[in-house]
Amino acid sequence: MTQQKAARVNWCQKTLDRFNSGNKKCVQHCEEKPTKMVATVVSKAGHIATIPLNEQRTVTADWYTSICLPKIITELRKINPERRIILHQDNASSHTAQKTRQYLTEENVELLDPPPYSPDLSSNDFFTFPKIKNRLRGQRFQSPEEAWRRQQSLWDQEWNSIVFSDESRFCLGMHDGRARVRRRRGERRNPQFFVERHVHHTVGVMVWSAIAYGSRSPLIFIRGNMNAQRYIHEVLEPHLFPYVDTLADPTFQQDNARPHVARVTIDFFQHNDFTLLPWPPRSPGLSPIEHVWDMMGRRLLNLQRLPQTLEALREQLVVAWNEIPQEDIDHLIRRMPRRVGEGVAHQGASTH
Repeated sequence: MTQQKAARVNWCQKTLDRFNSGNKKCVQHCEEKPTKMVATVVSKAGHIATIPLNEQRTVTADWYTSICLPKIITELRKINPERRIILHQDNASSHTAQKTRQYLTEENVELLDPPPYSPDLSSNDFFTFPKIKNRLRGQRFQSPEEAWRRQQSLWDQEWNSIVFSDESRFCLGMHDGRARVRRRRGERRNPQFFVERHVHHTVGVMVWSAIAYGSRSPLIFIRGNMNAQRYIHEVLEPHLFPYVDTLADPTFQQDNARPHVARVTIDFFQHNDFTLLPWPPRSPGLSPIEHVWDMMGRRLLNLQRLPQTLEALREQLVVAWNEIPQEDIDHLIRRMPRRVGEGVAHQGASTH
């Protein structure tokens, strides 16, 4: 288990670096002036916010405390209003002004004071901004606003190119185990508190599918046991290939199930010039498609009448798959930098 957690942490750290999220100990902030001045904030969980100065040419304490910092703090505390925030900023006059320090004190934000003239200690200065400018170099924009929108889109562009795939099993008579009751002493055997569940092999269906930002593949039903040859000839060739052909420069993700990592499967990917995203072992909590399976399971459980036959179960699964809003899938993928950052923060333990 310790080795698995170490592998998860190592993967998360490498992935954060690969997708420009960094591995920071606190929130870091800096300004950069390519064509339009912007304030950008990142943390170990990834990009937090990019705020343009619009008509303002310089950062003042008034703008910093009335527009910039409120938006940053709101984003950071969306999930947990009591979240502790440690802010790293340089010694610009707008950052060290009494008005700024008073505002941060009132918002219960701690300051990590850097030494003066130390841009090499800020990841935005020595890594993030140079990397973005290298990507933008040579491109022409009609307006500062267009340049800013392009810079902001680079945060998500890498993650949006990944195709996440997985298999899942749905059973007849399934129960999610979420029903809980309170009971008095001596009521342990009360039949009112029983939920019958199958303890033997339950009849069900296996499905495969893939998701990406803005799209999803069809839901594919798998009959019998899956092996590497069947994975190639019944899933990858007839279903994955047509799907990824509609995407621009995709990277394919799959878990480490035996059919996925078999030598013949890896050779198949290499022969067809597939780019694979390395995946840590036993890490379903990192993949957004696991949450999609959970959405489908909840939809089935909310039906007035649960499917009684395999054919009815297949029909309802297709309906549930098609009814999941694409915006919900896109939201899961947009949260990937934060999920990977949490993997590092939790030292490889489960985060969801």
